Amino acid sequence: MDLINKEKLPSTQQDRFFMKKAIDQAMIAEENGDVPIGCVIVHEGKIVAKAYNQRELLADPTAHAEIIALTQAAAALENWRLHDCSVYVTLEPCPMCAGALVLGRVARLVYGCDDPKTGAVKSLYNIVQDTRLNHWVEVDSGVLEEECAFLLSDFFRRRRIENGKHNGEK
Repeated sequence: MDLINKEKLPSTQQDRFFMKKAIDQAMIAEENGDVPIGCVIVHEGKIVAKAYNQRELLADPTAHAEIIALTQAAAALENWRLHDCSVYVTLEPCPMCAGALVLGRVARLVYGCDDPKTGAVKSLYNIVQDTRLNHWVEVDSGVLEEECAFLLSDFFRRRRIENGKHNGEK
């Protein structure tokens, strides 16, 4: 059963506002040489956590924006159950992050662009709405999709140029 709403509803002004905050975090990741992915977590209309990818900075494969933000939100709310929270992230979460959203009992996930290589919400899997699990997350995607996708494509384009892998070079 596919629980993701197939009909594209326009993003609300609030979703756009918080996604812009996640994009701001993604830009910090890029400034630190990491893949530009950012995340904010909102509880009762207020940001309780904000984070960006820090895998390079921390030399930690689990230092994804979502994981760091979930830890911050749980600390801020003094509860690992984040059932009244919305997570805004610039890229469709990977399997690790999607699993953490389920385990954290997050109410809602809003993400910018799909990730056809590792996406675990729509592209490859649907972990956050797998009916075999004990919690499901409401999902809205495509919020500021073009801006989020551009951040990533531009980052990787520049990285290929820096590594001499442009103009047909291998």
